Amino acid sequence: AEVGPGHGPAEIRRIDGRCGLRIRARVDGLDLGGVATQVQSVVDLHAGDDPEVTAEIAGQAGDLDRSLDSIVFTAGLSIFLVYVVMAATFESLLHPLLILFTVPLAIAGVALACDIAALPLSAMVGIGVIVLGGIVVNNAIVLVAAINDRRADGMPLRQAVVEAGKVRLRPILMTTLTTVLGLVPMSLGLGDGAALRQPLAVSIMGGLSFSTLLTLVVIPAVYILLPGRVRAAWKDP
Repeated sequence: AEVGPGHGPAEIRRIDGRCGLRIRARVDGLDLGGVATQVQSVVDLHAGDDPEVTAEIAGQAGDLDRSLDSIVFTAGLSIFLVYVVMAATFESLLHPLLILFTVPLAIAGVALACDIAALPLSAMVGIGVIVLGGIVVNNAIVLVAAINDRRADGMPLRQAVVEAGKVRLRPILMTTLTTVLGLVPMSLGLGDGAALRQPLAVSIMGGLSFSTLLTLVVIPAVYILLPGRVRAAWKDP
């Protein structure tokens, strides 16, 4: 036997009774989903055909994968519940669909805000999208309700849209501005737990701001372009 210095593991780790190795890395400022995909491709390339090797991505990337399905389901359920409430309130199936046009606008705003802030996709961003599903529709509800009130009074379509926009412009902008300003301290990423709070605040701020600006243009335009039978139901001249 020979005794001499050498290299070896500091500890023997076992996972489910098998020898295991844990590799850790920080990916601050990078796209977590993209990094996980690249790591998985490298693992498949070097150990994908070896039956003795099993690799699993864990940590925040693993949590994101496991929570993605539940986030998608929760977001869909929240949008459905919002639609049901609006359908009962407006006594219409079409106007709630018109209002839900604001949800894709909010998602686009979230993507843009996260890109500007260099924030990766995370579970907190997904929660922010779910929260936005119940917030961004408020501006459209106020605008569509004002248009409907003027249409019910016999005002022509285009005039009703213009008048409702003039009346509701200031309340919509003030509501959005106060909400966004209230989230600014959280979005700065200061203090303990900032890694959790910042993505949530940035996603809500970006989605709400972007959807509000486009709601003032998209919702009136789509309302005017509603199908002819809907105009007939309102006895449009």
